[in-house]
Parts: sequence; structure tokens; C-alpha cells
Amino acid sequence: MERRYHLYPLAHGFAYLVAIMDWYSRRVLAWRLSNTLDSGFCIDCLEEALRTYGAPEIFNTDQGAQFTSTAFTKVLTDAKIAISMDGRGRALDNIFVERLWRSVKYEDIYLKGYEFFAELYRGLRAYFTFYNDERPHQALGYLTPASVYRAGTGGVRK
Repeated sequence: MERRYHLYPLAHGFAYLVAIMDWYSRRVLAWRLSNTLDSGFCIDCLEEALRTYGAPEIFNTDQGAQFTSTAFTKVLTDAKIAISMDGRGRALDNIFVERLWRSVKYEDIYLKGYEFFAELYRGLRAYFTFYNDERPHQALGYLTPASVYRAGTGGVRK
């Protein structure tokens, strides 16, 4: 599993998006949107992913304050999950999540120009359903993340 957050400007402030992704299938397992950058919404997202999908052997994140916080790392250590952290300032240590952010921005947010938090939330809810269940991925042999996750078989990699 991997976690990252991203910032989106709105008409009146910012929205912070966190997503937890299964590396193998690229499926977004859980996501949260917040108007503050505290660790609470990240912890809620993590707990939902663990509750719904179980504990992975390893969890990767960057070194942001939310993810190095005692509260966040305690959830992982209590579940006996190994913690892996990207190098400081190395966004490409996990290209999968960086590619997700690019897809979210160019396939949804930039096209729709959300101004308000509620409309961004509704739009992202629809987008992540599309992303998981309908959008084929070249790296997965043109299968969807949901189908790869359910089957437990990876797509074609070259």
C-alpha cells in the first residue's frame, strides 16, 4: 500500500487529498479530502483501508509531517505493518501515486474547474469509481485496477 496527499486550490482556500493505493493493482483503496492539513484525515483514510482490505506487509509513504506523526505510525506499528518511507524530496520514488495525481488532475479537476469543496468531493467520488472500475491501465494489460485486484493477477508488464 502507498499513501500520498495532494493540494488543490479552490475559490476560497485549499483542499487536501490523500489516497491509499494498492501498488500491485493500482486500485485506490481509500481516499479523503480535507480543508486542513492535520494528520486526522490521513489516519481516517488509513484506518478505512485497513478495515476494508486488511493489513499489507509493508506501507510506503513520503516523509510528510502527517505520515511521520506518532498517531499515524502507531496505526501501522499496532497492525504490525513495516513502514517504508521515500527519500526526502524524491517524488519519483513512487511513480504509481504520482501518476494517479496526474490522472486526477488532467482527467477530472482541470477539466471541471471545481471552485467549492462540496463539488470537488462529489467529483472525486465519481472519478475514483471510474478510475477503479472503468478506466483501463496500459501497465495492467488494459485491465482495470478493480479487475486486477479482484483476480489477484497482475496485468502485462513489458
